[in-house]
Amino acid sequence: MEHKNGTVTTDFILMGFQLRAELQMGLFFVFLIVYLITMVGNLGMIVLIQCDLHLQTPMYFFLSHLSLLDICYSSVIVPQLLESLGTDKMVISYERCATQFFFFTFCASTECFLLAVMAYDRYVAVCNPLLYATTMTPQTRLGLVSGAYVGAMVNSVIRTGCTFSISFCKSNHLDFFFCDLPPLLKLACSETRPWERVIYLLAFLVITTSISVILISYLFIIQAILKIHSAGSKAKTFSTCASHMTAVALFFGTLIFIYLKGNMGKSLMEDKIVSVFYTVVIPMLNPMIYSLRNKEVKEALKKVLNRMRVSQVE
Repeated sequence: MEHKNGTVTTDFILMGFQLRAELQMGLFFVFLIVYLITMVGNLGMIVLIQCDLHLQTPMYFFLSHLSLLDICYSSVIVPQLLESLGTDKMVISYERCATQFFFFTFCASTECFLLAVMAYDRYVAVCNPLLYATTMTPQTRLGLVSGAYVGAMVNSVIRTGCTFSISFCKSNHLDFFFCDLPPLLKLACSETRPWERVIYLLAFLVITTSISVILISYLFIIQAILKIHSAGSKAKTFSTCASHMTAVALFFGTLIFIYLKGNMGKSLMEDKIVSVFYTVVIPMLNPMIYSLRNKEVKEALKKVLNRMRVSQVE
């Protein structure tokens, strides 16, 4: 459907990656495999945490929510990406685009806040180990997670409302693989600066607030680790935070690059590659990071596998 200037857009055509047919099919199978690994890995992590009594701790409670978020996060983007790769171009309605934008923002914002909550949890565990059980009670855990979801919901409602208050009429060809802010702004035919200020201020607040909590928590953690005299104890204490630090570096590193860089939206192919990393690859990597670098998770997984072998023999 052709859209001339002045005609309000009622649907969008996602242009995807615009590659040769054989490369598109190759990417289709790569992303399909990644998505399946993401689902199995994160669902497996949730089931493992629920089944093993040794993993019924605050840290793994938060990790199970991170896995749930990664499932939702990936499912908001990847099925549509696969459909787009399979059909070369894909028509998406205005309402579906707004819905995807909302849930994408909600999942990303919740993950920011949840990673900050997990950093605080590590701070309490390392700096106040004797008070850990009384501080991180079930009510406190639930309150922290609920706060992350509520904060993300508020951000998503405002950000989506601001974005879709803009009139899109320059074209209906969205040069991206999902409904994200930079390509949408390229289609705007109304004044966007007031809305952009609100949108970027919210993104700045969410990212900087989360990073501030993480940095302050880890400053206290490092200070506590340096006071430990035993090298073995230092390594053991540091290892309890290593997985979380890796997940934080991957997620916030790409998020800052794509949303707070000075030339945002000017190189859409660059934005597409980075967006693939944090919407498709990172949700797959998180369960691997927490399982491969975590002794308790590996032991729980061994127990489950041993039980499966015994049941098969019987």
